[in-house]
Amino acid sequence: MKLRVDRFRVRPGRKVKLAELPTRVAPLYDTDPSYEELLAKHVARLSELQTRLYAHDRYALLLIFQAMDAAGKDGAIRHIMSGVNPQGCQVYSFKHPSPEELDHDFLWRTTRVLPERGRIGIFNRSYYEEVLIVRVHPEILASQLLPRETCEDPKIWKHRFRSILDTEKHLHRNGTRILKFFLHISKEEQRKRLLARLDDPKKRWKFDKGDLQERALWKEYLAAYEDCLASTSTKHAPWYVVPADDKKNARLILSQIIVEHLESLDLRYPSATALKKKELVEIRKRLAK
Repeated sequence: MKLRVDRFRVRPGRKVKLAELPTRVAPLYDTDPSYEELLAKHVARLSELQTRLYAHDRYALLLIFQAMDAAGKDGAIRHIMSGVNPQGCQVYSFKHPSPEELDHDFLWRTTRVLPERGRIGIFNRSYYEEVLIVRVHPEILASQLLPRETCEDPKIWKHRFRSILDTEKHLHRNGTRILKFFLHISKEEQRKRLLARLDDPKKRWKFDKGDLQERALWKEYLAAYEDCLASTSTKHAPWYVVPADDKKNARLILSQIIVEHLESLDLRYPSATALKKKELVEIRKRLAK
Protein backbone atom coordinates (compact mmCIF):
# COMPACT_ATOMS: atom_id res chain seq x y z
CA MET A 1 0.00 0.00 0.00
CA LYS A 2 1.29 3.45 -0.90
CA LEU A 3 0.79 6.04 1.81
CA ARG A 4 -0.18 9.63 1.10
CA VAL A 5 2.82 11.20 2.76
CA ASP A 6 1.41 14.70 2.40
CA ARG A 7 -0.66 14.03 5.53
CA PHE A 8 2.53 14.37 7.61
CA ARG A 9 3.43 17.76 6.16
CA VAL A 10 3.12 20.81 8.42
CA ARG A 11 1.01 23.41 6.66
CA PRO A 12 2.55 26.90 6.62
CA GLY A 13 1.09 29.25 9.21
CA ARG A 14 -0.81 26.61 11.16
CA LYS A 15 -0.35 25.93 14.85
CA VAL A 16 1.16 22.57 15.77
CA LYS A 17 0.01 20.44 18.69
CA LEU A 18 2.29 17.43 18.82
CA ALA A 19 0.08 15.70 21.38
CA GLU A 20 -2.61 15.55 18.70
CA LEU A 21 -0.32 14.09 16.03
CA PRO A 22 0.30 10.32 15.87
CA THR A 23 3.55 8.69 16.90
CA ARG A 24 2.37 5.46 15.26
CA VAL A 25 0.25 4.77 12.16
CA ALA A 26 -0.86 1.64 10.31
CA PRO A 27 2.31 0.03 8.92
CA LEU A 28 3.13 0.06 5.24
CA TYR A 29 4.45 -3.51 5.54
CA ASP A 30 2.87 -6.81 6.62
CA THR A 31 5.96 -8.78 7.62
CA ASP A 32 9.67 -8.17 8.09
CA PRO A 33 10.43 -9.60 4.62
CA SER A 34 7.86 -7.27 3.05
CA TYR A 35 9.47 -4.33 4.88
CA GLU A 36 12.88 -5.30 3.53
CA GLU A 37 11.46 -5.58 0.01
CA LEU A 38 9.74 -2.19 0.16
CA LEU A 39 12.76 -0.44 1.61
CA ALA A 40 15.02 -2.02 -1.01
CA LYS A 41 12.75 -0.63 -3.77
CA HIS A 42 12.85 2.85 -2.23
CA VAL A 43 16.64 2.69 -1.83
CA ALA A 44 17.14 1.50 -5.42
CA ARG A 45 14.92 4.28 -6.76
CA LEU A 46 16.69 6.84 -4.58
CA SER A 47 20.05 5.68 -5.91
CA GLU A 48 18.85 6.09 -9.49
CA LEU A 49 17.48 9.56 -8.77
CA GLN A 50 20.67 10.60 -6.99
CA THR A 51 22.64 9.70 -10.12
CA ARG A 52 20.30 11.86 -12.18
CA LEU A 53 20.60 14.67 -9.63
CA TYR A 54 24.38 14.55 -10.03
CA ALA A 55 24.23 14.49 -13.83
CA HIS A 56 21.55 17.19 -14.02
CA ASP A 57 23.71 19.43 -11.79
CA ARG A 58 21.08 22.12 -11.24
CA TYR A 59 19.79 21.21 -7.80
CA ALA A 60 21.13 20.16 -4.43
CA LEU A 61 19.00 18.37 -1.84
CA LEU A 62 19.33 19.12 1.87
CA LEU A 63 17.69 16.68 4.30
CA ILE A 64 17.37 17.85 7.91
CA PHE A 65 16.64 15.37 10.70
CA GLN A 66 15.55 16.53 14.15
CA ALA A 67 14.10 14.48 17.01
CA MET A 68 14.06 13.74 20.70
CA ASP A 69 16.69 11.29 21.99
CA ALA A 70 16.35 7.66 20.79
CA ALA A 71 13.87 8.53 18.03
CA GLY A 72 15.93 6.67 15.41
CA LYS A 73 17.60 9.39 13.34
CA ASP A 74 20.91 7.56 12.94
CA GLY A 75 19.28 4.29 11.91
CA ALA A 76 16.95 6.00 9.46
CA ILE A 77 19.82 7.81 7.75
CA ARG A 78 21.91 4.65 7.62
CA HIS A 79 19.16 2.44 6.16
CA ILE A 80 17.69 4.93 3.69
CA MET A 81 20.99 6.18 2.27
CA SER A 82 22.61 2.72 2.16
CA GLY A 83 22.37 2.47 -1.64
CA VAL A 84 23.44 5.99 -2.53
CA ASN A 85 26.87 6.59 -4.05
CA PRO A 86 29.01 8.00 -1.19
CA GLN A 87 30.50 10.55 -3.63
CA GLY A 88 27.06 12.07 -4.06
CA CYS A 89 26.05 12.19 -0.40
CA GLN A 90 27.41 14.19 2.54
CA VAL A 91 26.35 13.54 6.15
CA TYR A 92 27.07 15.95 9.00
CA SER A 93 26.20 15.55 12.66
CA PHE A 94 26.20 18.72 14.73
CA LYS A 95 27.12 18.49 18.40
CA HIS A 96 28.15 21.18 20.87
CA PRO A 97 29.69 24.11 18.93
CA SER A 98 33.44 24.62 19.04
CA PRO A 99 35.08 27.88 20.25
CA GLU A 100 35.58 28.90 16.61
CA GLU A 101 31.92 28.24 15.81
CA LEU A 102 30.81 30.23 18.86
CA ASP A 103 32.69 33.23 17.49
CA HIS A 104 30.46 33.26 14.40
CA ASP A 105 26.73 33.71 13.84
CA PHE A 106 24.60 30.65 14.63
CA LEU A 107 24.16 29.72 10.95
CA TRP A 108 27.85 29.79 10.06
CA ARG A 109 28.86 26.25 10.94
CA THR A 110 26.04 24.70 8.90
CA THR A 111 26.27 27.12 5.97
CA ARG A 112 29.89 26.19 5.32
CA VAL A 113 28.98 22.51 4.75
CA LEU A 114 25.88 22.89 2.59
CA PRO A 115 25.69 20.40 -0.31
CA GLU A 116 26.91 21.42 -3.74
CA ARG A 117 24.58 21.16 -6.71
CA GLY A 118 24.20 17.57 -7.77
CA ARG A 119 24.61 16.22 -4.23
CA ILE A 120 22.47 15.24 -1.26
CA GLY A 121 23.41 16.78 2.07
CA ILE A 122 22.14 15.32 5.34
CA PHE A 123 22.12 17.24 8.60
CA ASN A 124 21.75 14.98 11.65
CA ARG A 125 20.57 17.83 13.86
CA SER A 126 21.14 21.26 12.38
CA TYR A 127 20.86 25.00 12.81
CA TYR A 128 17.43 24.26 14.31
CA GLU A 129 19.22 23.28 17.52
CA GLU A 130 19.62 27.04 17.99
CA VAL A 131 15.87 27.45 18.50
CA LEU A 132 15.38 24.13 20.32
CA ILE A 133 18.02 23.01 22.83
CA VAL A 134 19.31 26.58 23.17
CA ARG A 135 15.79 27.73 23.96
CA VAL A 136 15.28 25.00 26.56
CA HIS A 137 18.71 25.67 28.09
CA PRO A 138 19.20 29.46 28.48
CA GLU A 139 22.71 28.85 29.84
CA ILE A 140 23.78 27.78 26.33
CA LEU A 141 22.59 31.09 24.92
CA ALA A 142 24.57 32.90 27.61
CA SER A 143 27.73 31.06 26.51
CA GLN A 144 27.44 32.23 22.90
CA LEU A 145 29.11 35.59 23.57
CA LEU A 146 26.34 37.56 21.89
CA PRO A 147 25.74 41.26 22.52
CA ARG A 148 23.70 41.82 25.68
CA GLU A 149 20.88 43.50 23.76
CA THR A 150 20.55 40.37 21.59
CA CYS A 151 20.44 37.94 24.52
CA GLU A 152 17.94 40.07 26.42
CA ASP A 153 15.66 40.71 23.44
CA PRO A 154 12.28 39.06 24.21
CA LYS A 155 11.84 38.50 20.46
CA ILE A 156 15.14 36.64 20.02
CA TRP A 157 13.45 33.40 18.89
CA LYS A 158 11.26 35.21 16.35
CA HIS A 159 14.38 36.91 15.02
CA ARG A 160 16.16 33.56 14.71
CA PHE A 161 13.15 32.07 12.94
CA ARG A 162 13.31 34.97 10.48
CA SER A 163 17.04 34.42 9.89
CA ILE A 164 16.36 30.75 9.17
CA LEU A 165 13.43 31.49 6.86
CA ASP A 166 15.43 34.07 4.90
CA THR A 167 18.36 31.65 4.56
CA GLU A 168 16.16 28.77 3.36
CA LYS A 169 14.40 31.04 0.86
CA HIS A 170 17.78 32.19 -0.46
CA LEU A 171 18.96 28.58 -0.80
CA HIS A 172 15.77 27.59 -2.63
CA ARG A 173 16.19 30.43 -5.12
CA ASN A 174 19.69 29.15 -5.84
CA GLY A 175 18.79 25.52 -6.41
CA THR A 176 18.95 23.88 -2.98
CA ARG A 177 15.78 21.96 -2.18
CA ILE A 178 15.16 21.40 1.53
CA LEU A 179 13.15 18.69 3.30
CA LYS A 180 12.92 18.79 7.10
CA PHE A 181 11.88 15.83 9.24
CA PHE A 182 10.84 15.68 12.88
CA LEU A 183 10.79 12.05 14.01
CA HIS A 184 7.84 12.02 16.40
CA ILE A 185 8.35 9.50 19.19
CA SER A 186 6.16 8.99 22.27
CA LYS A 187 7.60 9.37 25.75
CA GLU A 188 6.74 5.75 26.53
CA GLU A 189 8.51 4.45 23.42
CA GLN A 190 11.55 6.54 24.30
CA ARG A 191 11.57 4.97 27.77
CA LYS A 192 11.59 1.49 26.21
CA ARG A 193 14.44 2.34 23.88
CA LEU A 194 16.55 3.88 26.63
CA LEU A 195 16.02 0.73 28.72
CA ALA A 196 17.02 -1.38 25.71
CA ARG A 197 20.27 0.58 25.48
CA LEU A 198 21.02 -0.27 29.10
CA ASP A 199 20.20 -3.95 28.65
CA ASP A 200 22.09 -4.55 25.40
CA PRO A 201 25.92 -4.51 25.68
CA LYS A 202 26.13 -3.51 22.01
CA LYS A 203 23.96 -0.44 22.61
CA ARG A 204 25.01 0.46 26.15
CA TRP A 205 27.70 2.85 24.88
CA LYS A 206 24.96 5.06 23.41
CA PHE A 207 23.45 5.76 26.83
CA ASP A 208 24.40 8.94 28.63
CA LYS A 209 23.10 10.01 32.02
CA GLY A 210 22.34 13.36 30.42
CA ASP A 211 19.58 11.58 28.48
CA LEU A 212 17.55 11.40 31.69
CA GLN A 213 18.06 15.10 32.37
CA GLU A 214 16.81 15.93 28.89
CA ARG A 215 13.89 13.53 29.27
CA ALA A 216 12.81 15.46 32.36
CA LEU A 217 12.40 18.50 30.08
CA TRP A 218 10.04 16.70 27.71
CA LYS A 219 7.26 19.32 27.91
CA GLU A 220 9.70 22.17 27.38
CA TYR A 221 11.13 20.48 24.29
CA LEU A 222 7.69 19.78 22.86
CA ALA A 223 6.73 23.42 23.30
CA ALA A 224 9.93 24.55 21.56
CA TYR A 225 9.35 22.09 18.69
CA GLU A 226 5.74 23.16 18.26
CA ASP A 227 6.71 26.82 17.91
CA CYS A 228 9.59 25.94 15.60
CA LEU A 229 7.54 23.69 13.30
CA ALA A 230 4.69 26.18 13.05
CA SER A 231 7.02 29.13 12.43
CA THR A 232 9.40 27.61 9.89
CA SER A 233 7.44 25.18 7.71
CA THR A 234 7.04 26.75 4.28
CA LYS A 235 6.00 25.65 0.81
CA HIS A 236 9.61 25.57 -0.40
CA ALA A 237 11.13 24.12 2.82
CA PRO A 238 8.45 22.00 4.52
CA TRP A 239 8.55 20.17 7.82
CA TYR A 240 7.21 16.61 8.04
CA VAL A 241 6.19 15.17 11.40
CA VAL A 242 6.94 11.48 10.88
CA PRO A 243 5.48 8.90 13.33
CA ALA A 244 8.56 7.19 14.75
CA ASP A 245 7.38 4.65 17.35
CA ASP A 246 7.75 2.01 14.61
CA LYS A 247 11.28 2.47 13.27
CA LYS A 248 10.72 0.39 10.14
CA ASN A 249 7.56 2.23 9.20
CA ALA A 250 9.27 5.58 9.79
CA ARG A 251 12.05 4.59 7.37
CA LEU A 252 9.53 3.68 4.69
CA ILE A 253 7.67 6.97 5.14
CA LEU A 254 10.89 9.00 5.06
CA SER A 255 12.27 7.25 1.98
CA GLN A 256 8.96 7.64 0.15
CA ILE A 257 8.89 11.40 0.84
CA ILE A 258 12.47 11.80 -0.41
CA VAL A 259 11.86 9.73 -3.55
CA GLU A 260 8.65 11.57 -4.41
CA HIS A 261 10.34 14.94 -3.98
CA LEU A 262 13.27 14.03 -6.23
CA GLU A 263 10.83 12.69 -8.84
CA SER A 264 9.03 16.05 -8.81
CA LEU A 265 12.21 17.83 -9.94
CA ASP A 266 12.09 16.23 -13.41
CA LEU A 267 15.80 15.42 -13.33
CA ARG A 268 17.35 14.63 -16.71
CA TYR A 269 20.65 13.46 -18.07
CA PRO A 270 22.35 16.18 -20.16
CA SER A 271 21.62 15.89 -23.88
CA ALA A 272 24.55 15.93 -26.30
CA THR A 273 24.88 18.71 -28.85
CA ALA A 274 25.10 17.89 -32.56
CA LEU A 275 28.85 18.56 -32.44
CA LYS A 276 29.26 16.31 -29.42
CA LYS A 277 27.26 13.53 -31.06
CA LYS A 278 29.48 13.72 -34.14
CA GLU A 279 32.56 13.56 -31.91
CA LEU A 280 31.19 10.50 -30.10
CA VAL A 281 30.50 8.73 -33.41
CA GLU A 282 34.13 9.26 -34.43
CA ILE A 283 35.39 8.02 -31.06
CA ARG A 284 33.21 4.92 -31.36
CA LYS A 285 34.62 4.16 -34.79
CA ARG A 286 38.16 4.39 -33.45
CA LEU A 287 37.35 2.15 -30.49
CA ALA A 288 35.64 -0.38 -32.77
CA LYS A 289 38.83 -0.74 -34.82
